Amino acid sequence: MEPDGGGGEKVGGRVRRGSGAVAYIFTTFPKATETFLQREVAGLRSLGVELRLYSMWGGGGEFEGLPVTRFPKWRLATLVVRIPWLAVCHPHVVMELIRGVCSRKAPSRLNFFENLLGLGFGLVYARHFRRFRPAHVHAVWGGGPATAAWLLWRLDGHPYSGAGHAYDLYQDGGDWWLKEKLEPALFIHTSTEMGRRTLVEKGVADEKIHVIRRGLGTLPRLKPLRTPRRPLRLLCVARLVPKKGLDHQMRIYAALKAAGVEFEARIAGEGPLHASLGKLATELGVANAVALLGHRPQTEIMEHLGWADVLLHTGVVAADGDRDGLPNVIPEAMSAGVLVVTSPAAATTEAIADGETGRVALPENAGEWVAILRELRDDDAQAERLRAAARAWVEANFDAVKNASKLAGLYERLISATSL
Repeated sequence: MEPDGGGGEKVGGRVRRGSGAVAYIFTTFPKATETFLQREVAGLRSLGVELRLYSMWGGGGEFEGLPVTRFPKWRLATLVVRIPWLAVCHPHVVMELIRGVCSRKAPSRLNFFENLLGLGFGLVYARHFRRFRPAHVHAVWGGGPATAAWLLWRLDGHPYSGAGHAYDLYQDGGDWWLKEKLEPALFIHTSTEMGRRTLVEKGVADEKIHVIRRGLGTLPRLKPLRTPRRPLRLLCVARLVPKKGLDHQMRIYAALKAAGVEFEARIAGEGPLHASLGKLATELGVANAVALLGHRPQTEIMEHLGWADVLLHTGVVAADGDRDGLPNVIPEAMSAGVLVVTSPAAATTEAIADGETGRVALPENAGEWVAILRELRDDDAQAERLRAAARAWVEANFDAVKNASKLAGLYERLISATSL
């Protein structure tokens, strides 16, 4: 028996389901920069899916009236009792963990501690999950949340699903134990075709992978095309980190200035490169035309989209392998009637087809960006054609409730199949 409580009833090696709820395990929830997850939760709730929300690091409180259980870190102190219990009652799990730790090096300290946090969460909440007995457990990320879901399954057979998104797949080569954690999952959620291909390359069974895009809760009114577009209003919404290629973007602004193209630019986002980007803007002589706004709430981002003519995304593959999937601000801009110019890095071209729903250019080719931005400034017919096609793509592919219904259907089928 676990040292601080009893277990749930098992039949045939599986935990008998005591609840129709789906337990969602997040790293942090709610998080201001992850509004796409909030939309997913809201979409599932609107479809009648019963959810229990767990946040492993920070977050907590409530989300739209639904409690969010925050993992109190002081409970990690109880691992001095739980780990010996695990070794006695589940020696095969301990040996599996030891073999894994000894057979490979963690890709980064961050990923190492995320996995440790997931293991700690799983051990601390094992008794809670036995009593609660969720119908299904979903790990929202392939790092700590998937580790927690894997351990809960390993201890008590809780059926679970996992996820593989950009950070899980690419930074420093991807999560430490991603394949092992996703192998027993009933399905894996990723939001891009690029993510699917990468998961398959990592050895995950293709038939388990479901590409279900994120989405917008409500689509904004398509704003009219601003005429004339002088000076050109340029917007970027991005964390100030290497994978966003913002040094290239500063050089694009300098090339616009040198070419005599009048513009005003705003960059909304915060991150470790704030000071260096400000310095680069000064060195390139564009500091007066480029405003570094810092983090802005979602309501204000929509106001900036209302102001902008063009959204710029200059994403690259960073030195550590990190890259974007499909940043949610791209479909947000497309839905609002903001023209989009993006680099071809990562999965952005799944939404932006060059000359059809937007424009695509290599971030290091500033001259090409200047030519494209001139066209978008001067050619109203092209701008209107791109805007209409972009809006149609969002309506077909990026509706939060429609996409949540695909997840809800998966949960419903799996719960029916695993119920006793």
